[in-house]
Order: sequence, then structure tokens, then C-alpha cells
Amino acid sequence: MFHYINGVVADILPNIAVIDCGGVGFEINTSNYSLSQLKTGEKGKLYTYTYIREDCMDIYGFVSKSEKRCFEMLIGISGVGPKAAIAILSAGSPENLVMNIVSGNEKALTAAPGIGKKIAQRIILELKDKLAKETAEISFADIPAFNTTAESGNSKLNDASAALAVLGYSSSEISAAFKKIDVENLSLEEIIKASLKQMIK
Repeated sequence: MFHYINGVVADILPNIAVIDCGGVGFEINTSNYSLSQLKTGEKGKLYTYTYIREDCMDIYGFVSKSEKRCFEMLIGISGVGPKAAIAILSAGSPENLVMNIVSGNEKALTAAPGIGKKIAQRIILELKDKLAKETAEISFADIPAFNTTAESGNSKLNDASAALAVLGYSSSEISAAFKKIDVENLSLEEIIKASLKQMIK
């Protein structure tokens, strides 16, 4: 229904941002991470997702497309509703969430209120499969480290590239970033962080 809402931040409440657009205040459910990027009285832009049921119509919004994409992936999992997804996203940045998924960090996911071990395991299992599909168009043939590392090293690059693809980066951007860092000797988390630094320069 709405792609984004852009206006003045009229109020900030727990997990809610009120955005004034031409005199109309939109109450938008959001994460603590997104709220931390907003300031009352200043302009704010949130990429939105409209959640409609028989008894309600709620708007969820996020400061980045990558966070919105993570939200959509989370609510696509059985047993994970919008409120649970917001709780998970409130625990950190989209980058942290993706790293927790590719590294199988159940503990980080269960730190979110209402997320038990079984749900955390389901999130990791289902989203890992989804992330794997994100690497299909990425070519590593011209990355020397990819051709010289062991199978476990290749898997590490696949996981890193999947995480970066989910965050909205193209295959060409990911390949270019990998060429500029020491992918062979870095951990999965270090590869993702180093790549992000390269791509936001």
C-alpha cells in the first residue's frame, strides 16, 4: 500500500514512531534500531510494510530497505508474527541479524522477548536455505582466494555473499568488495564487516 512514509517525526513511543505528513500523523510500528536513527522534530523516512487482518491494519516501518527485507523474511516463517519480528530486529542492526543466521547463533535470537529455542532453530534453518539461494548469480571465479581455499573456505564466502545479498548489495558489488579484502584469513563475521566498509565508502 505504502512504499515509504517521509515526513517530520512528531513523536517517538516504545516501538512506535509517529510521522507527520501534511498534517496527518502516521503511527508506525518499528524496531528499537530504527527508532535510534530518528529524532523528534526532524525529518524521518521509513520504508513501510502494511499488515492487514480482519480486525486491524498496522503499518510497520524501517529506516533501511535491508531492515524491511529482514522483517519480511522473518514474518514468512511459521510461528513468527510481526511483533516477534520487531523484537528480533530490535536486538541489533540488520547486519547483526544476518550474521547470527549464517553463523547459527541461536543464543542471540533467543535473547529477543518471546523467541524460544525451537523458533530460533526454525528461523536459522529456513533462512539459511533462503540465503543460500542469494548466491546463485554471484561469480567467485576471479577471486584468487576462492579458488585456493579449502571447501570450508568456499562455504564461508558463500555464507558471506548470501548475507550481503540479503542486505541489498548486487553480485558485482560483492565480488568487487571480496577482491579488496583478505577473505582467506578472515572469519565469516570479519569478511562481512570488511566488505560493508568497502561498499559504503
